[in-house]
Order: sequence, then structure tokens, then C-alpha cells
Amino acid sequence: MPLVTPLKARVRRWATPFIMALAVIGPAAVRAQDPPEVDTALVISVDVSNSVDATRYQLQLEGIAKALEDDAVIEAILTGGRGSILISLVMWADKPKIMIPWTKIASKDEALAVAQQVRRLPREGGEFTCMSGMMRMIADKVVTQIPAQATRIVVDVSGDGKDNCNREEPVDAVRDELVASGVIINGLPILEGDGPTLEGWYRDYVVGGTGAFVLPAKGFNDFGNAIRQKFVIEISGTTPPTKYAKADR
Repeated sequence: MPLVTPLKARVRRWATPFIMALAVIGPAAVRAQDPPEVDTALVISVDVSNSVDATRYQLQLEGIAKALEDDAVIEAILTGGRGSILISLVMWADKPKIMIPWTKIASKDEALAVAQQVRRLPREGGEFTCMSGMMRMIADKVVTQIPAQATRIVVDVSGDGKDNCNREEPVDAVRDELVASGVIINGLPILEGDGPTLEGWYRDYVVGGTGAFVLPAKGFNDFGNAIRQKFVIEISGTTPPTKYAKADR
């Protein structure tokens, strides 16, 4: 039978209560005490329902890619308190799909590499605009998998229509759940047909959280400009212009 040395005995007496404490509070609670490692964890959520044809699809992807290559966006990333962000990209229609899992950007080269990855994404599609399903998946499978502590967690939702899936779980119910967990949800309605009606719907049902805002694109051709402006505000954590701001929920 192996002998326990006095030193090992002392270590065991010290370690046992510590291990028991970890078992009680759990790894998530321990990790929550760690200081943030990135400034922003940003989920880019892109509508690819049947109203988004091949041209509109490319306008969205190219707009996101060019925004990540933009000097102002890169400056916002690198001049934050921790000089880095995490990005994930989700496409959604009938069902959501994670196209880019959580990826850290802490340099210009990394930003450019993610931009090229966005351009190479294969087309996903579907008939309906199932926004509540997308939010549910983000709540359950994206936000819960953030690989580092972030100062703020932002979900960036863009699309050209309202939820039309008639799901039992309303969009604003999932929105409120995400906001209650500390997530900020911003909206980029693409005003191709519904115009102010869609912008108002985004304000009422989609966005929420401290500093949340709605920044519309005036059609798909304006998407790139709108997403670039939006990234700068979201990544830097600055207060959005009054005309875009949404009261806290």
C-alpha cells in the first residue's frame, strides 16, 4: 500500500475543500469572475430567405467583407481596451445555420482573413423568414459557446422582412430572453419594400438591450454602407446617433 508523505497530506488537505467548492459553484461561475479577454463578441445574423436572390445575397456578403476590411472598422477593433473581438456569422431562413463559428480578430491580417472567408461562404437558402427560430438558436447554441469573456455581447440582425413563420414562440419573447441575459440586439432592416413599416417593426420586436439601435439600409445596394457604420458603433461600444437609438429594454 503506497504511503502518503506529510507534504502530500498537507496538499490534499488544502486541495480537497477547493475542489469541493469548484464542484458546488461550477466552471461557469468561476469563469464569470475572470476579466474580459475581448471587447466585443459579435454575432452577424444574415437573412437568406426567398426574397434574397443571388444578387442580393452577394451584396450582403460583399458588404460584410468590405466592412471587415474598412480602416475605421479595423481601428475600432484594434483600439478597444483589449484590442480584439470575436465574430460569428449565422445565415437564416426556414432554419438558421452557423456559417462561421466564433473567430477571434486581434490584427488587421486576421480581419482581412475573415473577410475572405465571408466571401467564400456557400449559399444557404429557404422560403420563410423565421427570425424567432434564428434567435432561439443563437440563444441556445451561439451565445452559450463564446470561447472567451467579452465586455459586451452583440447580435446584429439584418433582413428585408418581418418574421412570417407563425411560430408558437414570438420574436420579442426570445429577444427579451436574450436581453435579460445581458445580450444587446441591434437591427439593420433592409428597406427594399416595406420601408418605414419594417423599420418600426424592428424597433418594436427585434432590438433590445443597453444602447441598442436600429440602423436601416435604403435597399440592398446600401447594405454595405449601413453594415460598416453599424460595425464601427457595435465594436467600439460608442453611443449610437440619436436617430438610430432605441430606449433600453
